[in-house]
Amino acid sequence: MEDGCEGGADVPCGDCIACCTSSYFIHIGSGESRTLSRIPKEFLFPAPGLPKGSVLMGYDEKGRCPMLVDGKCSIYEHRPQTCRNYDCRVFTAAGIKAGESDKELIDRRVSQWRFSYPEAGDRREHAAVKAAAKFLREHADSLPDELVPHTPSQLAILAIKVYDMFEGRAPADREGQASDSGPAPADLELVEAVVQKVKQFEVSGPR
Repeated sequence: MEDGCEGGADVPCGDCIACCTSSYFIHIGSGESRTLSRIPKEFLFPAPGLPKGSVLMGYDEKGRCPMLVDGKCSIYEHRPQTCRNYDCRVFTAAGIKAGESDKELIDRRVSQWRFSYPEAGDRREHAAVKAAAKFLREHADSLPDELVPHTPSQLAILAIKVYDMFEGRAPADREGQASDSGPAPADLELVEAVVQKVKQFEVSGPR
């Protein structure tokens, strides 16, 4: 295994390269030495707000990764951990789009994913992820700054982390909805519970 790399997500991408052509900045950690050795330095720049040695790789004028050659990743066996972890199914799970017009290709793929529900509770859990994403989007102003999801990816991942708190709360549930005077007390209690859940998740890891 490459220095600094883990296995990543197992996504049946087929010949889809939407994420490689959708104007993403790719984070590469300082420990990903083999990846860094295969990317020309002119494609890299320091990553603001991230640990020292972390860099970002940009994209060309058409939104394509500079490592994409003839429609294929030229460093696939040594691709960044960010690429290994990327899974556009999280947007389908959360019931949201991947972004604006620059993510149109990804959104097409997102719309094609279909989930099966072999266990009795699977459909309920999927509904809970959607409900969590909806709640987090509507109550972002009540979250602490460090938890506010600024991108669709952050929103979807946060929803997956706390989905179990929303089982039985359908996406269209308007109970306790925000009014002109601000979020209802029940919603503020749920926001605080979400914050505590994320802190516990970060300490103990996913379960």
